[in-house]
Amino acid sequence: MSSHYCVVRVWLPDRPGALGQVASRIGAVRGDVVGIEIVERDGGQAIDELVVGLADEALVELLVREVRAVDGVAVEDVRTVAEPLLDPRLAALDAAVALVAARSKEELTGALLDRVSSDLGADWVALVDGDADLRGAVGSPPSPAWLLAFLQAARSVEAGCCEPEEVAWAPLGDAAV
Repeated sequence: MSSHYCVVRVWLPDRPGALGQVASRIGAVRGDVVGIEIVERDGGQAIDELVVGLADEALVELLVREVRAVDGVAVEDVRTVAEPLLDPRLAALDAAVALVAARSKEELTGALLDRVSSDLGADWVALVDGDADLRGAVGSPPSPAWLLAFLQAARSVEAGCCEPEEVAWAPLGDAAV
């Protein structure tokens, strides 16, 4: 039974059997692949994110060594997640349920921050007002000065244009959160 979950981002040859070899190595450390996202395929390479369940966190280092032993495979990143990731087809429905179930402004803010963090796999999430005053957070967001500078820059470009891929943001308008 898995008690530790992690997301393993791997680069592998885009050829038949490569992913199977990686899965076999994960199984060799008694790991269980419980989710997969094919992030990119280009130029004979694939980038996949595998959600892996392990019996113990101490097995992560061994898991990485085993996966790297597959010819042509590189492990880019490993990050711990609290639980297996949701099926993306159900994530919006689950988020709506969590938001509608909130009974107060504080619960709504907490549910919003938790869902955004979980659904995006974000290291941090911040809810800020127009002056970059922090109204809530998950993880460790940057300083208020950085948040304010980011908001000013983000507002100065057309929506969907020229925004960094590593940061997602959305104005909530007059939402009462």
